[in-house]
Amino acid sequence: MARLGGGTFLISPERTRYGLTSARGIVMDGTAAEHLADVLPVLATYADVLGIRLFAELRDLNKDLSDAAYFEMASSVNKPLINLESAARHPCQSLADWKTLDESATPGNRGKLVLSWAFHPNPLPLSRPISTLYMAAMRGMDVVVLRPEGFALPPAVLSRANQLATAGGGSLHETSDRRSAMEGADFVYMQEWASPEVYGDSVADTNLRNRYEAWCLDESWFANAAPTCKVMHAMPVRRGVSIADRVLDGPRNLLTKQAGNRMWTQMALVYFMLRCAA
Repeated sequence: MARLGGGTFLISPERTRYGLTSARGIVMDGTAAEHLADVLPVLATYADVLGIRLFAELRDLNKDLSDAAYFEMASSVNKPLINLESAARHPCQSLADWKTLDESATPGNRGKLVLSWAFHPNPLPLSRPISTLYMAAMRGMDVVVLRPEGFALPPAVLSRANQLATAGGGSLHETSDRRSAMEGADFVYMQEWASPEVYGDSVADTNLRNRYEAWCLDESWFANAAPTCKVMHAMPVRRGVSIADRVLDGPRNLLTKQAGNRMWTQMALVYFMLRCAA
């Protein structure tokens, strides 16, 4: 927004003097003095475009997948609204990823992308893998979801991805077999996410994910199966945990390009929304 000649301001619950709440149907006799249902319409009068970032609670899978909290907040805004990341979507990252693939893919080849689970010491939201899966399916790529047992993406997500892949002329498969998944891959997109099977149970999730500490991308993943495969990840990335140093410091790395493209795609998005609202 600054590069386009505008100004910005940030409102964050932990930075406000009075405290914010978004809970509906409550009596506000606690520490929070302001409700987002009242704050957001006021912010909309100050701004030409608003952005909301609302992370998953990681307690109720169906609630997070519905993005109910985000859509409830969005209903209070009558200005162009950007989803900066919600419980089940991260569209701004996907815009940058799309541009990165445009710049890196072989012309005329829809390409094969492996969306792979990676180890992380903590359960992380599903927003990034879901958006990545939908983005690649919409591009018409041959997409393989590679994950260990217990980390299969929800059936509703895979069903929607299948629809997008069919419409885009691509395909979608899911497997826990790394060798077959990586065969002929053009891109491997590493992501970390919580187990949908034990969603909301942090102890069970930790016990399950600790079985798969070896799911760290290194050169052995490529071997003869994908010699020219490029690596993607929505930073920040944990070196030696999700991806090995040798891969991150080598020619396969597209992470810097992805991060840099966040600037240009989000500038384009803001410009487009301002033009549409004019």
